[in-house]
Amino acid sequence: MSLISGLHVGTSGLQTSQNALNATAHNLSNIETTGYVRQQVLQGDRPYNQTGSIAAVGPQQTGLGVEFSKIRQVRDYFLDLSYRKENGRGSFYDICYETTNELETLLGEMNGAAFQETIDDLWTAVEELQKDPSSSVTQGQFVNVCSQFLDRAGSVYDGLANYQDNLNARVKDMIDTINDIGEKICKLNQSILNVELGVESANDLKDQRNLLMDELSKYVKYDYSINSDGVVEIRIEGEAFVARGRGVPFEMGYTTDDATGFYTPTWPWAENQPVYDCSLEVSTAKNSNIGELKSLVLARGDRRANYTDITSEYTDPNTHNVVDLYNRGSSDKMATANSIVMNAMAELDQLVHKVATDINNVLAGEKSQIDAGGTPSYADEKSCPMEMFVRLGTGRYELDTSTTPSQYKYVPEDTSGSPANVSTMYTLSNLKINPDFLKQPTLLGYPDSGMLKPDMTVDQEKADALADAFANAELILNPNVTKMSNYKDYYADMLSLASSSGNVYKSFSEAQALTVDSLEDSRQQIMGVNSSEELTNMIKFQNAYNASSRYINAVSEMLEHLISRLGG
Repeated sequence: MSLISGLHVGTSGLQTSQNALNATAHNLSNIETTGYVRQQVLQGDRPYNQTGSIAAVGPQQTGLGVEFSKIRQVRDYFLDLSYRKENGRGSFYDICYETTNELETLLGEMNGAAFQETIDDLWTAVEELQKDPSSSVTQGQFVNVCSQFLDRAGSVYDGLANYQDNLNARVKDMIDTINDIGEKICKLNQSILNVELGVESANDLKDQRNLLMDELSKYVKYDYSINSDGVVEIRIEGEAFVARGRGVPFEMGYTTDDATGFYTPTWPWAENQPVYDCSLEVSTAKNSNIGELKSLVLARGDRRANYTDITSEYTDPNTHNVVDLYNRGSSDKMATANSIVMNAMAELDQLVHKVATDINNVLAGEKSQIDAGGTPSYADEKSCPMEMFVRLGTGRYELDTSTTPSQYKYVPEDTSGSPANVSTMYTLSNLKINPDFLKQPTLLGYPDSGMLKPDMTVDQEKADALADAFANAELILNPNVTKMSNYKDYYADMLSLASSSGNVYKSFSEAQALTVDSLEDSRQQIMGVNSSEELTNMIKFQNAYNASSRYINAVSEMLEHLISRLGG
């Protein structure tokens, strides 16, 4: 190798060491930068110069020095994949835990008065009425407490509905956030492609993109791939979101329910195909429990729930007989299984429905006829018994002109439709206290609708029937619970179930947080900047730079010596 070639070898060492020092300095200066990934200089041999060939030995070559190959990011693809999946799963259970906490607050205390106290007051009023059915004081107390019961039940239900609206607003905001992240990733894809068409590596831009992908993993489940040109492609729930060659993402949109105003995430470019199938089982094995957006949609549900959303069929643990609570058929299933808020709304409405219908049937004296499949009828409107809880959309009786003479007949609830006809149902959104009883509570002392028999004697049987309705254990919360409760215990069981569910979600959330932290620690061990290691590298590359400089000086002195001697 000539001395001139030696100068090129030394120069290559200077340049490569300088690049390595620059990379090390860049690492140290970004040690506190969020999302920054450690960069590493890769060095390689320059092509060898062949000077001759000996058949028995092989080609004779001389080296041309070292070359700077590239600056790469030090990160692990599989750790990134695991971190993003578990981060999304942790966010899913964070929303579940947050929702159950809010649920406990709404169920436990409303407007400064616990709803459970109202149920206790109603039970006390029934006991007092049983002791003296003819007392105008106990009658007035009973009507007043029924009114308070309905008002406070409505307040709790409205609180749940407002929380649904809050979750709904967050769904829309999150869709906007997801689309904004997608737009930024598309722009970074294009910038990275432009930079790497030359000789540079767009590592800092890739750091920004990876940070956005980490953030996106909180909101949705997605998979991705990185092309050879550095462009990333992302698919959310199996559908394209960020694609190569597009400056904008395939944006996620939403449809709005006319009745509730609820937003449903959809893909507008696929004819508003829903992003999620909310009927699927939530399972870790199926990876169907990933992402805040899905958790918000499931927790909110898709409507205002009522008692018909709870399956009508359950098995009595005492008799082992199948009971069809609302006569809707054995094919009915729990329609709110994946919605935390809808479950609570349906369970609360079931309690109100049972209290309202039992009190009405005792006062109107029609329960036996209804259970037997009969249709109570009356000669005129005045003879129709009064009910305590009246429906807003439907009266208890309507005139049937098909008979001769025409008669007033009882109008039963219609829960057969999908959705059911709410106007015929004794549900919180369709109930009020009979205004006649509110104006004149002593109407409870009248025959037919009150505590007197037609012969004007005290109707103790009705008072006893009311007490029996409150004492009997005839309610279950939902198909997942086998315990049967009376009115007094039912709401306490709701609170207990919300609390136990909250503890379960809390344990899931905490376990996921530990998993995510562990994966992040593993990632940082690989891609994080270690100041001691970088300072060591700085000394190493500085010494390599100095060595190259001394090598160049030595070659230069040799050339100078030769030139001066030859010149002399």
